Amino acid sequence: MHAIVELAKRTIEAYVKGGRIIEPPEELSEEMEQRAGVFVSIHKKDGSLRGCIGTFSPTQKNVAEEIIMNAISAAAKDPRFPPITPDELDGLDISVDILSAPVLIKDKKDLDAKKFGVIVKSGYRRGLLLPDLPGVDSPEQQIEICRMKSGISSSEPVELFRFEVRRYH
Repeated sequence: MHAIVELAKRTIEAYVKGGRIIEPPEELSEEMEQRAGVFVSIHKKDGSLRGCIGTFSPTQKNVAEEIIMNAISAAAKDPRFPPITPDELDGLDISVDILSAPVLIKDKKDLDAKKFGVIVKSGYRRGLLLPDLPGVDSPEQQIEICRMKSGISSSEPVELFRFEVRRYH
């Protein structure tokens, strides 16, 4: 298991079992020392989503701290799901996406649903979708999902941003 996923897993276990927030490792990899947006996704063994929370730009001092905060949120604060319980821990798959900085694009033709995530923005409302998700095969699907997530109607003009991820499982 990659150290990035191991950190998310240890964080979730400590928080679910005892409400503890762990400290980042003393020795950080170069990637964990950087600042970036991070998403932590939790799936059941059958592939169904159990929690996913993230930040599209950094809110902590480094990626390690970003992973810890978002792992706790994905496990206990995703409004779509009840908090994860200790008896669920062995049946979970965890992945961590580290995001590149979003880049404003002119047109959806500059998107690729397998390669790029997308952010759809209208005023203060924003919706984000990670790349390469099962069942999401086109930029049009990505944009529509983002609009629904953020309450932006299909008639409202939007700004489009794309980003890449480094995904760890």
